[in-house]
Amino acid sequence: MLESVIRIRMSRHDAHYAGNLVDGARILNLFGDVATELCIRYDGDEGLFRAYSSIEFLAPVYAGEFIEAVGRIVNVGNSSREMEFEARKVIAPTPEYGETAAAALENPILVCRARGTCVTPKEKQRISHD
Repeated sequence: MLESVIRIRMSRHDAHYAGNLVDGARILNLFGDVATELCIRYDGDEGLFRAYSSIEFLAPVYAGEFIEAVGRIVNVGNSSREMEFEARKVIAPTPEYGETAAAALENPILVCRARGTCVTPKEKQRISHD
């Protein structure tokens, strides 16, 4: 099925807690952007995020790390689009080598997994899938 990817660096502005820890809601915001792209590509409309059926936060995310969020449509109803999402840490700072050093992670770290449903009302669906 259709898939979308977004990659973004978490900034100090994203850090919400001590130690530059990023709020989990920031990852859900990325999933929302991925879901919007999926709806646009599938229906020609942004659609509306209806609900998450599951969310698992699996590892901490810190300012300075690059997160890759991936989503895919896994089931299509009349107006609903069920989606699965994963976010992985793909680049992390390596301060032991200097204040601007960073490394691409050979094995990206899964930080969050979720499942949710978006709805695109029939009258807003502009792309036919017959």
